[in-house]
Amino acid sequence: MTMEIKVLSFPADSPPLSVIAATKLAGITIPTETSGSAPTFSFSNGSKLQGTYVLLRYIGRVANFYGQNAYEAGEIDEWLDYTPVFSSGSEFENACTYVDKYLERRTFVVGHSLSIVDIAIWSALAGTGQRWDSLRKSKKYQNLVRWFNSLSAEYSDSLDEVTATYVSKKGLGKPTAAKSKEQQGVKGDVSEKGKAGSRPSFEVDLPDAEIGKVRLRFAPEPSGYLHIGHSKAALLNQYFAQRYQGQLIVRFDDTNPAKESNEFVDNLLKDIETLGIKYETVTYTSDYFPDLMEMAENLIRQGKAYVDDTPREQMQKERMDGIESKCRNNSIEENMKLWKEMIAGSERGLECCLRGKLDMQDPNKSLRDPVYYRCNPIPHHRIGSKYKVYPTYDFACPFVDAKEGITHALRSSEYHDRNAQYYRIQEDLGVRKVHIYEFSRLNMVYTLLSKRKLLWFVQNGKVDGWDDPRFPTVQGIVRRGLLVEALIQFILEQGASKNLNLMEWDKLWTINKKIIDPVCPRHTAVIEDRRVLLTLTDGPDKPFVRIIPRHKKYEGAGEKATTYTKRIWIDHADAQLISANEEITLMDWGNAIVKEISRDQDGNVTQLSGFLHLEGSVKNTKLKLTWLPETNELVNLTLVGFDYLITKKKLEEGEDFLDVLNPCTRFETAAIGDSNMRNLKRGEILQLERKGYFRCDVPFTRSSKPVVLFAIPDGRQQAVFK
Repeated sequence: MTMEIKVLSFPADSPPLSVIAATKLAGITIPTETSGSAPTFSFSNGSKLQGTYVLLRYIGRVANFYGQNAYEAGEIDEWLDYTPVFSSGSEFENACTYVDKYLERRTFVVGHSLSIVDIAIWSALAGTGQRWDSLRKSKKYQNLVRWFNSLSAEYSDSLDEVTATYVSKKGLGKPTAAKSKEQQGVKGDVSEKGKAGSRPSFEVDLPDAEIGKVRLRFAPEPSGYLHIGHSKAALLNQYFAQRYQGQLIVRFDDTNPAKESNEFVDNLLKDIETLGIKYETVTYTSDYFPDLMEMAENLIRQGKAYVDDTPREQMQKERMDGIESKCRNNSIEENMKLWKEMIAGSERGLECCLRGKLDMQDPNKSLRDPVYYRCNPIPHHRIGSKYKVYPTYDFACPFVDAKEGITHALRSSEYHDRNAQYYRIQEDLGVRKVHIYEFSRLNMVYTLLSKRKLLWFVQNGKVDGWDDPRFPTVQGIVRRGLLVEALIQFILEQGASKNLNLMEWDKLWTINKKIIDPVCPRHTAVIEDRRVLLTLTDGPDKPFVRIIPRHKKYEGAGEKATTYTKRIWIDHADAQLISANEEITLMDWGNAIVKEISRDQDGNVTQLSGFLHLEGSVKNTKLKLTWLPETNELVNLTLVGFDYLITKKKLEEGEDFLDVLNPCTRFETAAIGDSNMRNLKRGEILQLERKGYFRCDVPFTRSSKPVVLFAIPDGRQQAVFK
């Protein structure tokens, strides 16, 4: 049990910023006092801890800022040993260079969530005051600045208070008065303020979990591809397995041959790998069909199950009304006879199902004699036509969980009413009890997560397949341009809460933008429709080429060749904004003055002419325009934007999704792009200057076939590119 910290004491001239910031982010309110000794925690029982990094490690462990597994904890220890180098004046910039390179493609220093290392390094930088402020304004440490700014913005409620109180313009100095909560417009303490966005809400424990003895399973049904909702379940299982130093297995719940296929198995494994899920082994519920058949027969002989030939709709109504089936009191002999008919898949057997004899009067309707087995003559994708009867998920899952040694079954809260059934089946089967831990299902606005409904779109040609960018599948959203790192960060931020939530896609795409923007290369495109030619009278008579960076702030993006010509193309929308004699800026070139504007009878600009004014100031122009040279090397593009498949944020209970279908969800725009786009690879992410972020779906093969770029949302509710 964590002891209560009574006070934090430290020298007046050197407050431990990292410790103070960590307590703020953890939502821990600790009184402070100045003293001549090293930073010290004094506890309510009289004991003490002393030293900045000792206190930092203590807070890290108490607040779960110490990684999500033993390996990450080791990495954190390594980084904490390194962090003091920032305090060495001569080594400060070398440390900045090292961390800047390390953060090239990372959102956090260790793993995919905030750790005590992020807090330590952020505090070390912030604590230098003007020295770091001046470096932030330079272009020297772009990744480090991006990371620092991201933390400052994400956790501003706590970090702003720390810097306002303990950091002056000259660096560390005398504490200045921080704004009161009333002045800040904040009600309540830091823990209330910070709980929504400070850190992942994983501060929960699995019941009766022991380190090294936890065994979990991620059990998808192979009836579709992995979607964002499944991703949450998979990542939560991995999180708890790592936290308790236990095991995670993948089990395919393949009990319904009518819906399942090897294609889905293969793609689910592909998606699990994409998410970085580390598992011990892969199993199948079908591996246990002989055991399940034996258990079912045992229940029949014990009078705990019976065969019922009641028509399905009538059976459903009787269950709702608490009416016992006419078959409920059949003899064991009669039940065994009908059970064999079911096993044979005979005409008589096809009329029957096997039900558990539980309690038809129970208020929890899941306990009203649930179905355990059904006939299904369709061949199974793994074992062919060996069986004509298949167990239901509700019957198979409790048994297989116990058989495989699962200690904790993670299930979304939509199954809450069936938990009692799960435990009752385990009791009747005489197997070991498995703990159930519930978490909230991840629901997204304007999104269908039912595999049955997603299958409808595939079968009816409304999408191009399970990896369609409009789909919430892992393959779909990755194809649209989402980085897996962003998806993992988004899901881990939701935590293991049991509270139901309806999430906006904008938050996910905003996280994605923060990751791709600092590193993705820049290119130029002009919309094909009514593009306008600007003739520069003093432009180069002979085209010339310059090599310029693909990203001005990130050398790793490489270089591109830009051709400068006398005649250049600009977007019609831009041309419409230009006035005669107006000075404009041509990006990556300089200023020009437009003298003449030609228009058609409808007032649309058709042609422009002017001259270069390269000595002009970029600061004085209103229009900064992208442009392309008039050459034969330009690349034909198709820019594709997408909208939601349905027009309603959330379907109500019983509402048919077919009533809210979005009639138009894909938009294509023809454009031309710079010649460097011939080298784009499939999957490469880029930014078209002033048009947004895109992912290359079809790269260049020949001039007559356009390069296809999918628009990537940026979190600003721009659902489509038009």
